[in-house]
Amino acid sequence: MKPSKTSKQWMREHINDPFVQQAQKDGYRSRAAYKLLEIDAKDHLLKPGLVVVDLGATPGGWCQVVANKLGENGKIIALDLLPLDPLRGVEFIQGDFRDEEILKKLENSLQGKPVGLVISDMAPNFSGVGAVDQDRCIYLAELAMEFAFEHLNPDGAFLVKVFQGSGFEEYMKLMRTRFTKVVARKPKASRDRSSEVYLLGIGKLE
Repeated sequence: MKPSKTSKQWMREHINDPFVQQAQKDGYRSRAAYKLLEIDAKDHLLKPGLVVVDLGATPGGWCQVVANKLGENGKIIALDLLPLDPLRGVEFIQGDFRDEEILKKLENSLQGKPVGLVISDMAPNFSGVGAVDQDRCIYLAELAMEFAFEHLNPDGAFLVKVFQGSGFEEYMKLMRTRFTKVVARKPKASRDRSSEVYLLGIGKLE
């Protein structure tokens, strides 16, 4: 089957994307690494020795950033539906975050340790139907927030990708009932036409 005009345009933009080119030079697995690097430079989330959970980790760009920042004493547990090529210092679980058995496996991997940071770059397989895709995105973000609220230590932080649209404002309002401080971040590596935004919650509200 011949590639569509849309897929050809996306591939052309992807190849010419300066963040894609920089990622190749710097050895990052994805351009998404620069999103986390920019947010961390502003909000100082990554500290040596932290326990970090990375949801929606594949191909591993965020894991690489976290591993470089944490040092030998940190712990990173990554999860994704898709396989992840091994990364030093990263414990990977392949499975569906919505699956209770996979969630239990993730919780067991923590060995009772409080989590300092939960990062979620999860997104569903997009169907092309805007309303359906938005609902799926918000649902995954809600699951990620529930996990973070249950497992973060009191001064921990939660960073999640959300797409602006139906349910976004309600999600942000809910997040503000869970965290002392909630801010929105739109890194330079996020494409201008994308409705994605990263919400950061710091300090759990009991």
